[in-house]
Amino acid sequence: MRIGILGSGLMADALGGQWVRAGHEVMVGGRDRLKSADLAGRIGASSGSLLEASAFGEVTLLAVPAEAVSEVLTGGPPGRFAGRTVLDCTNAVIPGDFTLAVPAMAEQVAQLAPDAHVVKAFNLAPDTVWQDAPCTFEGEPLGVPFCGDDEAANEQVAVLIRALGCTPVKAGALVRARLLEATAALAIGLWVDGADTRSLFPPKAAAFGTVHP
Repeated sequence: MRIGILGSGLMADALGGQWVRAGHEVMVGGRDRLKSADLAGRIGASSGSLLEASAFGEVTLLAVPAEAVSEVLTGGPPGRFAGRTVLDCTNAVIPGDFTLAVPAMAEQVAQLAPDAHVVKAFNLAPDTVWQDAPCTFEGEPLGVPFCGDDEAANEQVAVLIRALGCTPVKAGALVRARLLEATAALAIGLWVDGADTRSLFPPKAAAFGTVHP
């Protein structure tokens, strides 16, 4: 798969590097061309401008700070994301009180790129988790929830999740992405306070009862 990455920070590094190692073709494009070229060289990708990266592949990873999303998505010709899958991994979390600066970031992305197929994923864990992928916890691979409205785009993202050795978890339509974003804000605050978020949810059988044939 051909993947254009908008951004040259830690998430671009972690996810882009994993996808290159999995055999995908990646182009990194950031606001700082030198930084983008340096990252591309380190992970074995090609580099270009934001416009070149947005036009490069079937999937475009949006990996810039939340406050830069509008500038990055609107700073080019209209319709440049038409028919493309835009993978949004951003979190608009306010440091300190760990609340959301924007209640529905993925929906804003969809408004800024109305012809794209937006899918929310990879926002519930920091870059270090993706750098270390594949990850297993208690013998099970890490589940990665994703939200999107277009089935073909969802399947592309599921392929990219599996490329990291993780399990895709379909979490519903894009309108439910705001729940993933709120979950990220909650989890980050708990992690900072030293809590283990994996201990917060009971197994399915305990939550809903064991189903017998």
